[in-house]
Amino acid sequence: MIRKYIWERKSWLVFVIAMELLFIFVAMLDEAIPLSPILYMVFLSSILFIIFAVIRYQRETKYYKRLEEWDNNLNVTDLEQPDSPFEKIISKSLTIQADLLKESSSDIRTAMEKEKDDLLSWIHEVKTPLTAMHLIIERMEDQMLKSQLKYEWLRIHLLLDQQLHQKRITFIENDLYIEKVDLETIFFGEFKTLQSWCIQKGIGFDLDLIEAEVLSDAKWLAFILRQVLTNAVKYSEASEIIIKSRMENDRTILSIQDFGRGIELKDLPRIFDRGFTSTVDHHDNASTGMGLYLAKKAAVPLLIDIQVSSIRGEGTTFTLVFPRKNDFVGIMEGT
Repeated sequence: MIRKYIWERKSWLVFVIAMELLFIFVAMLDEAIPLSPILYMVFLSSILFIIFAVIRYQRETKYYKRLEEWDNNLNVTDLEQPDSPFEKIISKSLTIQADLLKESSSDIRTAMEKEKDDLLSWIHEVKTPLTAMHLIIERMEDQMLKSQLKYEWLRIHLLLDQQLHQKRITFIENDLYIEKVDLETIFFGEFKTLQSWCIQKGIGFDLDLIEAEVLSDAKWLAFILRQVLTNAVKYSEASEIIIKSRMENDRTILSIQDFGRGIELKDLPRIFDRGFTSTVDHHDNASTGMGLYLAKKAAVPLLIDIQVSSIRGEGTTFTLVFPRKNDFVGIMEGT
C-alpha cells in the first residue's frame, strides 16, 4: 500500500522536491541570498513534509485498505466509514452498484427458478406418455422391433432423466437427505432399467459388494451410478462389467470396471468437463458430454471423490471413494 500511495501522490512529491531544489538553485545563483539559511529552511520543510505525509498516509489509506480486504459480497456495511469527500463518492457509488447487483441477482434467480419449475413440470408431463409407450412396447410380439424400440425408449428416458437432474443440481444442497444407502438395491434398480440395452449388446454384470452400505443420498447416488453405468454399457460390447466394493482407511471404495474401448490418455483429465466427448471418436454423435460432468458435480456435495483410469482398447475403471462417516456430521446436522 505504501508503494501505491507514493505512486498516487507522485505529482505532489515531484512538485515539493522541485520547489526546494528551485530555492537552493536560486540561492546559489544570487549572491545576495545566503545559502545556509535556505538549506536550513529546505531541511526543516522536508522534515515537516515527511511527518505530514506519514500522518496523511494513515488517514487516507485506512478506507482503501478496508476496501482492498473487502470480500466483494455486496455487503457494503463491512467497509470503513468514509471521511473525505472523494471516499464518500466512492462509497455512494459502491452502495448504488451493490443494490443494483442484488436486485439483478434476485430477478435472475427468480427467472431461473421459474424456468426450472416449468421444465421440471414439462419433464414430468412427458413421463406419462413415455410410461404408456413402454407398456405398449412390452406387449409387442415382434422381438427384433421390440428390442429396437426399447433401446430408443431407453435413450429418451435417460436423456430426460439427465435433463431433470441437470436443472435440480443447482439447488442440490437443499435436496440432500443423508442416510444409510444399500448399494445392492440401487444397482439392481439400475440393472433393471438398462436390461434391454445390455441384452442387445451382450453385456452382463459381476457384482461383488463386500461393503454394501454407505452414507449418502439415495436419489443422487443412484443418478451418479447411472451415469457411470450407462457410460460403461455405451462403450462396451459382449463383455462383463465388474462392480466391487471394499473398505479402506474407514472409507468405502467402489469400483466399476468395463472392458470397452477405453479412453485416450490425453482425454482423461477432460472427461468431466461440460460438453466434452472425445478428441478421437468424432463420429460419436450420440454422446452429449453431460453425463460424467453432472455426475462429478453431484458428487461434490456428497463428498464423493470420483477417479478414473483407462487404457485405450482395454477398458475403463471408475472408482468412487466415499467419505468417512464423521465427514457427514456437519451435513446431517444441517439437514
